[in-house]
Amino acid sequence: MPRLIPLALALIGLLALAPMAQADTPARKALGFGHFLNNDALGDGRDRWQSGSYTMSWLRGPGWSGSLPRQPFEILEYRLSGAVIAPSRLQSLRGDRRYVGKSSLSIHTPFALGAGTEADLGFGLVWTGPANGISDLQRALHDLLGEPRPRAAQTQLPNHIYPMVSAEIARPMALGRAELRPFVEARAGDEKLVRLGADLAFGQRESGALWRRDEITGQRYVGIGGTGGDGTAFVIGADVAHVFDSVYLPADWGAAPEPTRTRLRAGVSTRLGRVGLFYGLTWLSPEFIGQSEGQMVGSLRLRLRF
Repeated sequence: MPRLIPLALALIGLLALAPMAQADTPARKALGFGHFLNNDALGDGRDRWQSGSYTMSWLRGPGWSGSLPRQPFEILEYRLSGAVIAPSRLQSLRGDRRYVGKSSLSIHTPFALGAGTEADLGFGLVWTGPANGISDLQRALHDLLGEPRPRAAQTQLPNHIYPMVSAEIARPMALGRAELRPFVEARAGDEKLVRLGADLAFGQRESGALWRRDEITGQRYVGIGGTGGDGTAFVIGADVAHVFDSVYLPADWGAAPEPTRTRLRAGVSTRLGRVGLFYGLTWLSPEFIGQSEGQMVGSLRLRLRF
């Protein structure tokens, strides 16, 4: 079955590309920018496992009307991210899992698959190893904050580039002033998995915005701003994934991936005028066999509107 995931994603990509052959896309312009920060120091306060990540998204297209276009590749998101995955003891050269410094560059295209159905296709490259500079950045931050240097980085996952493809399909449903958004996701490349989940958003929600999903926590962040939303809004969500394989848990390290991963998340956002702030907490279940417990990761996003 794991071999079917790349094939299924490739078929979805080919189906999405088909309408492009006859469509002329107008000149693209900048439509929005989104960013998202995760760090376990904002959650359970321990520098371990999914230690920290930062994602930036630039969105371009011919325009934004508050709803997704029917054609894929009309709106493009250029996503750049970096992350540190660490053993439970950063000073150990042989911890419970291997240290990973990874960066990724990907292109995503959100579109409407049909009436009331949202889709997203992503294609990119994931770069692991000391050459991408992520471990050097963590070392510099630790020096700045007076924290011990991460010795585990000396035995980190080696330099390698992995192709990545992902797909998500969702069906938002209005529940009064709230919105329930069940979704299914698949990913192949650095990790092979399928995921099923849902998010419930309520409160003073922003309307007509284009939301993106964070890879680590599943929290969603705004890529293209909408209207309204002054006040406070809340979100809760959960998902479960079946994991077939992960390059971040190599067999020679003795840390095999857990076949099932669960994420439980909640967040609150508030906006006053041109300033918006989001804070979220996500519980991540153990990712490898032998991981002693799950972890709590905190997320932060600041938005300034000009």
